[in-house]
Amino acid sequence: MTIDLHSPRRPGLLRRNRDFRLLWTGEVAGKFGSSVTGLGLPLIAATTLHAGAFQVSLLTMASWLPWLLIGLPVGAWVDRMRRRTVMMAAAAGSLLLFLTVPVAAAFGVLGFAQLLAVALGAGTCAVFFQTAYTAYLPGLVAEADRAEGNAKLQGSASAAQIVGLGSGGTIAQVFGAVDSLLANSVTFLISLLCTAGIKHREPVRDRAQQRGKSLLSEVGEGLRQVARDRWLRGFALYGAGSNLALTAYQSILVVFLVQQADLPESAIGLLIGLASTGGVVGALVARRVGAAIGTARALLIFVLVVPVPVLLIPLTTGGAGVLCFLAGGFAVSAGVVAGNVLRSTFQQRYCPAELLGRITAGTSFLTYGTIPLGALTGGSLAALLGLRTAMWLATAAVPLAAVILCFSPVRGLRDLPTTLTMPVAGSGSADAAIRAAAAC
Repeated sequence: MTIDLHSPRRPGLLRRNRDFRLLWTGEVAGKFGSSVTGLGLPLIAATTLHAGAFQVSLLTMASWLPWLLIGLPVGAWVDRMRRRTVMMAAAAGSLLLFLTVPVAAAFGVLGFAQLLAVALGAGTCAVFFQTAYTAYLPGLVAEADRAEGNAKLQGSASAAQIVGLGSGGTIAQVFGAVDSLLANSVTFLISLLCTAGIKHREPVRDRAQQRGKSLLSEVGEGLRQVARDRWLRGFALYGAGSNLALTAYQSILVVFLVQQADLPESAIGLLIGLASTGGVVGALVARRVGAAIGTARALLIFVLVVPVPVLLIPLTTGGAGVLCFLAGGFAVSAGVVAGNVLRSTFQQRYCPAELLGRITAGTSFLTYGTIPLGALTGGSLAALLGLRTAMWLATAAVPLAAVILCFSPVRGLRDLPTTLTMPVAGSGSADAAIRAAAAC
């Protein structure tokens, strides 16, 4: 069975689904806030604390390290709890953590160690939020609406990131890098309030099914699902390689643009924002291209061919040389976001709802777990070989990572499958679902 990605002739999902509209608003606000802080923390380290490329890369590593440390058990925890509550707690935690930075600066005690602690704490909140959010969406919208929902969330989130990156540099220029974190604190509050306003309530997981199951056994269910299923395994390996390469160059990008192109803070945010508009384009065309040529074929094109111009980024210099960064950044953003739209829709259709949190955590452990390694790799290469050489090596790895999918079932097929054949019976075990999925 193939996935029908043609939009139905009825009002859009944002107009007819109040709960999705609130989720969308909260996600857009959260992505905007994360973009401002994602640029703000490296700018604080580089300009206020005068940190080098390696230290700045440690901030990226710290923000993603929780995926390695707690990513697996979080999936089982999320499947045991109400996901909306988890999302609210995570949003509140992020808000409070980022507020500590301007408070510490006001008292003259801000140091690099605190930035690392904030990045680590906010990353921990992100693990809980992202895992719960991914597992929550399929229950919020009908199956026929998930492709549209993913496209809207991915595209709008990319647009919010663009505005956040572009305005983040300007805010830092006007108010200072430290106070820019105060300016965007409202966005985290909006995310929290919107999530709290969602009326949809998930059914409580059957307590009888949980008896006799340890946390470790439930974590194992998610890992076995990913390891045994050829589709999930292939996507997890690709995601791990892709995120390693992407983070390697992104972790040193701010320092690279400051030192190699001699750009001011406001210009850096604007340039990164403009380059990220590729993500909006990718989200807009993903479903259409998938419907026209097949979702499997479209995925390969988006992740293997479209990002190739990323090799222009190491050629960036001052003046007209910034066009190299814009072209390369636009292309890689378009390819990554379009690929994410197709993969997210596939996974939400393919996996049983009862295991989705654990499967998400098992996949994320592999895909997000390489991000701190990528940040450390980027910083280390910059320290040992210089910024431009490190940028060449890291960007070259981005399209190469997609070659992994050429050795997966994606190659040679027109469309990605759906899994109406892997139900979890009320009286059956999760292992039965795993065996059914592995046979697909």
